[in-house]
Amino acid sequence: MNDKIATARAKAASGERLTLEDALALYEDNDILFLAECARKAKEKKSGKKVYYTVNRHINLTNICSANCPLCAFQVEAGDKRGFTLEHEDIDRILAEAQKVRNLSEIHIVSALHPDKPFEYYVEVVRRVKAALPAVDVKAFTPVEIVNFAKMTGKSIREVLVILQEAGLDSLPGGGAEILSDRVRQIICPKKATTAEWIETMKTAHSLGIRTNASIMYGHVETIRERLQHLFTLRDIQDETKGFQAFMLFPFHPGNTKLGEEQNLKRVGSWEDMKMMALSRLILDNIDHIKAFWIMLTMPIAQLALGFGADDLDGTIGEEKIIHAAGAKTNTGITRPVLEKMIRETGYEPVERDTFYHEIAEGQL
Repeated sequence: MNDKIATARAKAASGERLTLEDALALYEDNDILFLAECARKAKEKKSGKKVYYTVNRHINLTNICSANCPLCAFQVEAGDKRGFTLEHEDIDRILAEAQKVRNLSEIHIVSALHPDKPFEYYVEVVRRVKAALPAVDVKAFTPVEIVNFAKMTGKSIREVLVILQEAGLDSLPGGGAEILSDRVRQIICPKKATTAEWIETMKTAHSLGIRTNASIMYGHVETIRERLQHLFTLRDIQDETKGFQAFMLFPFHPGNTKLGEEQNLKRVGSWEDMKMMALSRLILDNIDHIKAFWIMLTMPIAQLALGFGADDLDGTIGEEKIIHAAGAKTNTGITRPVLEKMIRETGYEPVERDTFYHEIAEGQL
């Protein structure tokens, strides 16, 4: 064992803050059981034996997109017969069904960059969700979408966020981050928000009191240094704003993507997933919650992740289209009893939460 690895292991074991070089050494060391032990200790220091989940509903407004990102299997161009766009009356029907869901606490809305839909369409969606479900948190629009709204309207990112906040927006999802390296983004998503724009959106949201999630999409064309640097960039933002409430990892699903075909990419394995889960928990010492997003990881791997530092399984979801377009084989929804059973099998305690990690007692909503 070289000195760099020995030093990094000592810091990880004691809970000391890691540097990028420490993280690279731990990645190279590849001792996944050691990382799991350290990550579990870090998780339990923050949330004890609790593992969180929420009752939520995903809504994907459209798959018609002007970005044409090579990493995406969800988007289609305008005029493609596979394209769909939910109109406001479609949203109303979905919300009428959502009103019947017991303890529903979050509506999660992400979409594509539609070339024709005006900003007011999206503002009205938020208004309608809030009117139909006033007690439910509206988590909507990634920084990529916020930047697109700013460009289409000529408004600043702050102005766009204020308008959405006044309409009822409560928080932002963490998507669109992919890898916060412009070298990588030029390959995988050249028409989407730049690294600087993604960061500006998150910092601006946090300054307005809008809490957000953060994410990473790994396992494509990034180097390991770029992948880990992404985590340190998020840690730096959190040191400054304290606005991230949770972090989630998205392994890249190459199926049906131009990037996967051109680069001959395969989905990374569960060893890599668990190593990244544990390293994320250790590096992001200032973000309280790490999600094991079961719809990306599969339910068995998400359950295993609870032993590698994760303390959240996200939620019931209800319906999801983006990840499944890239070949994900998981169900599009899951029930509360199944989530609770998965958690209890690991020796942890299931805790139902809202978007902001307020615990929900049975029958509270």
